[in-house]
Amino acid sequence: MECIVHFEVLHSKGPKALRGLLFLDEGAAPTESQLIDMFKDMKFNVRLSDREKLIFIPVDAGAEYSEIRITGYDADGKKSGEDHDLKSIVSNLLPPKPSGL
Repeated sequence: MECIVHFEVLHSKGPKALRGLLFLDEGAAPTESQLIDMFKDMKFNVRLSDREKLIFIPVDAGAEYSEIRITGYDADGKKSGEDHDLKSIVSNLLPPKPSGL
């Protein structure tokens, strides 16, 4: 099934709304690695910075953008106006944050 990922790329001139496409198994949700690979295919070399807000930052110091934030996704005819579902999926796939001292 197709999954359209909606995201914003923050540039110095302001944010730009874009979309990416993933192909998933029926009933599956995007994983962190699938999202990172999607961004790489779009020439955004990123890593996950904030799993709660689904913010990705560039790996390259000289990148022309400061961050990418997922704003929602459409999968299997269902729309996510906010990133609550995707945020939950990604947070369950990642190891827990280390606790402070």
